[in-house]
Amino acid sequence: MTTLTSPAPAPASTAAAGGRVRRRRGPSVLPRVAWWIISVCLAVLFLYPIWVMLSQVGLDDLAQITDSSKGLSVAQSLGNSVFVSLLATGVTMVASTLAGYAFAKLPYRGSQVAFFVTLVTFMVPFQAVITPLYIVLRDIGLQNNLVGVALVLATFNLPLGIFLMRNSFAAIPSSLEEAAQIDGASALTAMWRVMLPVAVPGLVSTALLSFFAAWNDFFAALILITDQRLYTLPISIGILSADDNFQTDFGLMQTGVAITVLPCVIVYLVLQRYYVAGLLGGALK
Repeated sequence: MTTLTSPAPAPASTAAAGGRVRRRRGPSVLPRVAWWIISVCLAVLFLYPIWVMLSQVGLDDLAQITDSSKGLSVAQSLGNSVFVSLLATGVTMVASTLAGYAFAKLPYRGSQVAFFVTLVTFMVPFQAVITPLYIVLRDIGLQNNLVGVALVLATFNLPLGIFLMRNSFAAIPSSLEEAAQIDGASALTAMWRVMLPVAVPGLVSTALLSFFAAWNDFFAALILITDQRLYTLPISIGILSADDNFQTDFGLMQTGVAITVLPCVIVYLVLQRYYVAGLLGGALK
């Protein structure tokens, strides 16, 4: 005679766990709606100033700002800004890469103190040292020179660039460098052929931040440049948007700002994924 046995009841903990699992699979409508509302509000908050800026741009303002009758050429100023920005970005990238690699992979006695001193320069305002910089550039013959302005801007972009590149190299496993050195590569060769291709996001982030800082700079070029043929784009826009009575034509100014912002937006959209990865690279080590 066969005896039928009923299955043993599941433990209370297992049933409770199953209940929790089933409850977790339920739709969470309220948080999702809340996130959509927050995202839309933030999008409106950031896009509204752009709409205000573009609404002030007119064809008359565009024709007036490209008029060189006042002795200022926007095209020439645009070329000056491109030259200063690219030179400052190049110097910052080279110096930041070498210094960041040294701080991350070639530690020496006192390297942490040197890195801390480099970061302390973040707290030194540019306006506090403009007079000594002016005197130094005058003594070496780079005052009223676009190269001098680019070197000054690169100097003030170096602390942030070194910080980003140091974190980028520190996030790379040292085994890659050791394997290259076993194959006979020097420290510089290992950095150039092995480490730097992996640290491209950090390098792109350094380049973008340096380029944006140099492109939008107004104060350094205004103080260090006296020849209006060497004015950068922000200075020329500021002069052209002011009339003889020192009144500001905001439509003309917004047109100039739109011209200035457009290259930055294009560059950022092209390199956006590298930029985000570079900023998060050192934080996710």
